[in-house]
This record gives sequence, structure tokens and C-alpha cells, in this order.
Amino acid sequence: MNEREHKPTTSQSEIAGLRGSVIRFYGKMLDFIITILIFLMLVTLLYAVWSLIGDVYTAFFSLHQEQVISSLVSDVLSVFVLIELFRTFTDYLEYHRIRLRVLAEVAIVFVLRELFIGLYAHRLGPLDLLATAALLAVLIAARVAAIQFVPKRDS
Repeated sequence: MNEREHKPTTSQSEIAGLRGSVIRFYGKMLDFIITILIFLMLVTLLYAVWSLIGDVYTAFFSLHQEQVISSLVSDVLSVFVLIELFRTFTDYLEYHRIRLRVLAEVAIVFVLRELFIGLYAHRLGPLDLLATAALLAVLIAARVAAIQFVPKRDS
């Protein structure tokens, strides 16, 4: 056996070192971007809660109760969607991957938000409800599968 076949050449080790540096830089930049997104999500969440408080105040003194309450329901459900998205970003920052369970929960909350708004506005027909039920069933099955088949952590 030739000794030269087993030793990496200098250029190969330089490329491996450069590759490692690029990957570390990429990871740091990705963490920085996710941190900025989390900050923006937090500001958005605070604004949504402030808007929600304003809608509650308006609901007490408004003559058009039905419109205000419809807006209030939409805002409350939007805050729940934002909370779930916020949790997705913080989980990514912690685990450096998007977990299917959390993503399924965000999708479920979003679909339920649209369902509740549509039901409250009386604009969903039977086929819409059937399609939404099928979508929810698939999302719930994905969440259950994500819980049952948890990937093993790399050591």
C-alpha cells in the first residue's frame, strides 16, 4: 500500500478547513437571521395584543357590535397563530431544525382560525366544511405520527 494514498494532500485539508469555516459562518448567519425574525415576531405579537385591547375597548362603546365582535374574534385567533409561529422560530433556534410536530400544530391552529372566522361569518358551505375536516384530519395524523416516530438525537 502506498503511503501517499492514505495521507490527504495539503490542498484537500485546506478545502476541508475552508468548508468547515463556511459552514460555521452559515450557521452563525442563520442564527442571526432567526434571532432578528424572533424579535420582529415579538414586536408583531405585542402590536397584535395592543390592537386586541383596543378592539375590546371599541367593542364596549361601538354601535356596530357585530362588526366589532367579528374583528375581535379574528384578532384573537390571529394572536394564537402568531404565538404558534413564535414558538416555531424559538424551537428552530434551540434545535436547529423545524420539528414536524410544532409545524403541524401551527397549521392546525391556522386552519382552525380560518374555520372559526368562516363559521362566524356564515360563509362556509358543506363542501368547505368537509374539505376543512379532511385537512384537519391529515394535519392531526401528521402530528400524531411526529409524536410516535421521534427521530433519534445525534450524539
